[in-house]
Amino acid sequence: MRITIDIDEKDLIKIQKLTGQKMKSPAVSQALDEFLRQQARREFIARALSGKTDFALTNDELEARDVHDAR
Repeated sequence: MRITIDIDEKDLIKIQKLTGQKMKSPAVSQALDEFLRQQARREFIARALSGKTDFALTNDELEARDVHDAR
């Protein structure tokens, strides 16, 4: 999907350096993907620490999942 957004030029340069991407769109896309993965990790850790995660699955079953169920 195509959208128009305003990003501070200094922030965009930092994003490009951190991602190693020379083009702006791939750099922003990669940064967004990484942010979403980190959020998913944080949510999973919060569920695990609160006891709301079912650890009955094997490692193979967990790895086969695209998204962990929010319970």
